[in-house]
Amino acid sequence: MTARSVLELKNVKKNFGKAEIIRGANLDIHEHERHVIIGPNGAGKSTLFHLISGRFNISGGEIKLFGENIHNLPAHKINRKGLSRSFQVTNLFQNMTVMQNLRCSLLWSEGHKYSFWKSVLGQKAVTARAEELLEQLNLTAQANTQASLLTYAEQRALEIGCTIASGAKVILLDEPTAGMSRTEANDVVELINKMTGENTLILVEHDLNVVFGIADRISVLVYGEIIATGTPEEIRNNKAVQEAYLGTEVH
Repeated sequence: MTARSVLELKNVKKNFGKAEIIRGANLDIHEHERHVIIGPNGAGKSTLFHLISGRFNISGGEIKLFGENIHNLPAHKINRKGLSRSFQVTNLFQNMTVMQNLRCSLLWSEGHKYSFWKSVLGQKAVTARAEELLEQLNLTAQANTQASLLTYAEQRALEIGCTIASGAKVILLDEPTAGMSRTEANDVVELINKMTGENTLILVEHDLNVVFGIADRISVLVYGEIIATGTPEEIRNNKAVQEAYLGTEVH
């Protein structure tokens, strides 16, 4: 049976003035797969995430989510169609507590629109789900801690939790282990595997230990173009990929 496509990029382009950043990228993400995008610095990986998630408009091509065109839609509308993302730089409500961050992320997925006159404390389903997430994230003891006071690894874990809390079926994580020690990175990989089992997961990642340990398929982005897509073993043995990016690091 052919895997169902949930996210498709067809000849996607992005220009900033005369500079071509994404130059006709093609990508087909399958339902429930763990797909990792790798490439050298400046390849356009974060820009590609910005295009998919609605932060930037595309200059050409099309992006489809569950068969529906989403390119150039506002980010919040794309999110409500089932796609959520984290950022390379931690993006939390720093002056709010861990619990408050999770509650805010859960409101829409639990059927609550934002309301200035209704307290979230009265939403028992939201609080119960937030408590479940706290336990999964190993942050129960920090529930009432201001987000800015968490360690870097804890902040990254919380951001992953908030991304998943949105209820989206397609999750984009931008370098979730950046700046971490090997132990911290291993813990985050374990957390991602534990919390995204039913989701379609798309990662941008530099750490090749993480890449080859988590990916079902890998796409390689070089100078704004996808030059190869395949299983970890196929990518490891791809001569063009070795020359363009991997070199001896995977031997």
